[in-house]
Amino acid sequence: MGYRQAAVLASTCFFLGVLFICLSVDYRVLFAPLTDEAIQDGLEFYTTFFKSPPAIKALMHAVMGMGLLGIVGKLHKWDESAIFFDGSSLAAYVFALSVYLTVGVPSSRTVAEPVPGVDTHSDQVEALRILSAGNTIIIVLLGAVLVLQAGEEYARRTEAQEKGRGDEKAAAAEPVAAGAKVESKKDQ
Repeated sequence: MGYRQAAVLASTCFFLGVLFICLSVDYRVLFAPLTDEAIQDGLEFYTTFFKSPPAIKALMHAVMGMGLLGIVGKLHKWDESAIFFDGSSLAAYVFALSVYLTVGVPSSRTVAEPVPGVDTHSDQVEALRILSAGNTIIIVLLGAVLVLQAGEEYARRTEAQEKGRGDEKAAAAEPVAAGAKVESKKDQ
């Protein structure tokens, strides 16, 4: 595995870990009966997450950029594998970043810092549900990136095995062909 693939896998797994932590709250908000306790837990969790120190946010954004650069770097080698697997991974990763930027950030802001007089408690609850749904979509997209990267590695290994078998067959056929040439020269 090269540095570029390691960058893609590390950043994807890092964010899947963060999102699986969030899933403990998201599951109760999305898939269980919505109670006041679940709402309060979700609001507190995402408020804490939103008001985290700037170093944590900088680390998360740097890891996001590292994953994006890793995928773009893998596309530098423009072959069939890169077009299908890495191109699809790039599309899924960019879509996940888009969901984060267009859904996650504004919803987090509404949950953590509601505008007085504008954002009501029901607006906060709706933003919490939207944020949870966005996180679930991002989990699916990042899972797709991992599946595509695993598929690329499987395809490369299978191709290398087939090439090795073809080389063995060619090597085995070569002495037979050489022997036939020698016999034909003797007959002349």
